[in-house]
Amino acid sequence: MVTVSPPSPSECEAESTWAYALQLPHDPRAARIARVTLRAVLAGHGMSQLADAAELLGSELVTNAYRHSTGPVGLRLRGLGGGRLRVSVWDANPHIPPPFDRSPGRLRPVPAEADGGRGLFLVCHYADAWGGYPLGDDLFGRGGKLLWCELGASAADHATRVVA
Repeated sequence: MVTVSPPSPSECEAESTWAYALQLPHDPRAARIARVTLRAVLAGHGMSQLADAAELLGSELVTNAYRHSTGPVGLRLRGLGGGRLRVSVWDANPHIPPPFDRSPGRLRPVPAEADGGRGLFLVCHYADAWGGYPLGDDLFGRGGKLLWCELGASAADHATRVVA
């Protein structure tokens, strides 16, 4: 018989892997709730240096989901270790928007006269890594997509320069 012991607290802190998931209703207040949740979770894990960048990018992803889908939105926060964070947002719309669709030449500035299109550009510009992928249909015939971004020290530095 093999016995497995849980890691010691110091090993857990070194790995710093954790995850939180939150389902948000289709509501214009969802982005604010995501920002408050991000700030609280990061403070609780000693990652407050990422809070400004995470709030900006997370709320942009949630706002995009609210504007372009119907139904609830899923927010997932995951500590990746080494002071890195992954923010993922799920919604029911299967369309992966540029620049998350990784089409060549799709990451370009939005014209000044455009009414929208800056949110996901900001995510791609300030995140250390980002992407998206379609989700297969579930038992109820609903698909959707997941857009994600990762933040670390360089994203925190970008946010500090923008806020200052």
